[in-house]
Amino acid sequence: MKVTENMLLTDILDMEPDPTEVFLRHGLNCLGCPGARSESLKEAADGHGIDLAKLMNDLNAFMEQE
Repeated sequence: MKVTENMLLTDILDMEPDPTEVFLRHGLNCLGCPGARSESLKEAADGHGIDLAKLMNDLNAFMEQE
């Protein structure tokens, strides 16, 4: 399954393999964050000043290689 900007953070974090390390590398400590249940990837990236395209590329590359 490909990660998209409209996916909820919790849905992405529940994917296998566990993408937590990719989030952490980008400065998103989403585990345990209340916003993770209601925020999309785009909303989280915008809210934290993170390059959404780079984050999505890294997440999808990680998911493909594992």
